[in-house]
Amino acid sequence: ENDTVATEEIRYGDNDRLAARAAQLARADLLVLLSDVDGLYTADPRRDPTATHLPLVETLGAATHAMAEGANAQAGVGTGGMATKLMAAEIARSAGCATLIASGLTEGPLGAVEAGARATLIPAPHGPMAAYKQWIAGSLAPAGALTLDAGAAAALKAGKSLLPSGVTGVTGDFGKGDCISLSSDGAVLGVGLAAYSAEEARRILGRRSDEIEAVLGYRGPSVLVHRDDLALRSS
Repeated sequence: ENDTVATEEIRYGDNDRLAARAAQLARADLLVLLSDVDGLYTADPRRDPTATHLPLVETLGAATHAMAEGANAQAGVGTGGMATKLMAAEIARSAGCATLIASGLTEGPLGAVEAGARATLIPAPHGPMAAYKQWIAGSLAPAGALTLDAGAAAALKAGKSLLPSGVTGVTGDFGKGDCISLSSDGAVLGVGLAAYSAEEARRILGRRSDEIEAVLGYRGPSVLVHRDDLALRSS
């Protein structure tokens, strides 16, 4: 992102939002953004002696963004200053990741915060796993479907992964990692990410997990949909 030969048309945006995207992909719990100030203030503390430090920002509304776009706009060593740090925090929050804005001018900044140094924490309303499951349920269109027997349906509701032994039917032409719908007895239970393609799923449906390698010719996952990649509908 800081490559001196980079041109405007190929820039991603700024380092703060790039860091937020990396945190999102890693399903991180916390994103730390270091600045030349120790967090967000109601005004620029270098110019306004009445500026108040905000140790906790629980909502990122218009008033909060106005603070960053005003006196705090140039705070921060990255492109865009404090305004882009709050944009990055929005991205992180949507992925269930909290954001900490702290001073990078202190030696050992993370240790300093742990010891009580000022910083601004922007918590996320839910954790990374919940956000990931919301993404699966709300952002992906199913490319196929699996029909489950009653035992498999009960196992999913109990928080288990989907084993091939509990699958009775495969619909569609999906690939590994595609979103698929899961149903039993005519009712849709939820959606999940397939660990195998549709062609492979048809070959191993109804089989025990220890038979997968013999059927497919390679050692793969023991489940068709892992519980971490599964988003069930509310009962």
